[in-house]
Amino acid sequence: MTELEPQSALTLAEQQDEQPRQQSNRRVSRKQLLKTVGIGAAGAAGLAALNPAALGSLTAFAGSSPDDTSGDTPLQIFTAALIAEDLATTFYYTAMEGPEIHDVNLAGPHGTALNPEQPPNGNPGNVLYLRAALSEEIAHADLLRSLIGGTSYTKDPIGTFYVPANTFQRLSYFLGILDGLERAFIGAYLLAVREFSQMAADTKAGITVFKDSNGNPYSSAQLEFFAEVAASIAGVESEHRVLGRVIGNTNPANQYNYEQTDSIYSVYHGSSSAVVALTPFLQPGSGKIPLYFIHARENAHYYTVPTTGGIPPFSAAAHL
Repeated sequence: MTELEPQSALTLAEQQDEQPRQQSNRRVSRKQLLKTVGIGAAGAAGLAALNPAALGSLTAFAGSSPDDTSGDTPLQIFTAALIAEDLATTFYYTAMEGPEIHDVNLAGPHGTALNPEQPPNGNPGNVLYLRAALSEEIAHADLLRSLIGGTSYTKDPIGTFYVPANTFQRLSYFLGILDGLERAFIGAYLLAVREFSQMAADTKAGITVFKDSNGNPYSSAQLEFFAEVAASIAGVESEHRVLGRVIGNTNPANQYNYEQTDSIYSVYHGSSSAVVALTPFLQPGSGKIPLYFIHARENAHYYTVPTTGGIPPFSAAAHL
């Protein structure tokens, strides 16, 4: 993979500030996002050595011609998604205490995430958007952790994430990274829908066997269900993307007819995978600051708010 030259997050943010206020949360492409946070030559290899025992296995039968050619396994998808959700948890938690929370579009100059000022000095509704997003990302991570056999968030694969040093200094900087992250998450889950669907077809046809963390084979019904769950998570991440644009007064906030894969073509393997999109946030570098997941997860309860709804109901009979 070609190493990209890092680009200062300040440069992107200053460009945003040159635009009118309603444009402060303009679209940041995945390519720009990778440049902003800096990507190392390790690329996808950054996750390849995380926890080999938890990454799953598949058995391909001789002469097979599988629909899914990504090389991804279910446990690899779950692992990449867990890391993404832990990153999101850490990102939204840090926002609760960062300088950007004092913007008039959030808690206001003299407000806090727990006690925002009222309009016109603050916007309590916008603060609640972020607090609910924090709750939802934790719920997603808890599910994904269980799917790889994890028993505690303290044992998750990544404990430290890295973002541009000025990410939380101004609202426009924060929203630019938020938009890029959420679009990467959406793209990853959209690809997961396709890959799980292909895996289900391959399993039903007897072409491949995918195994869980205990070595038991997944049924085609289970793989179809994983596709449905991935779609339901993508829907929530889409809400986060749009609400970030609402906070930044970027209108229309819901500008897409269809959510995009954002130049991501697989979840785990390949140079244009979700793993590659995540890698810059796993590597220290000049102009970056560390964010500590365990600290964020242990203290998130101060800011989370009740959110409702569980995963879609699973009926094996409906999937056979």
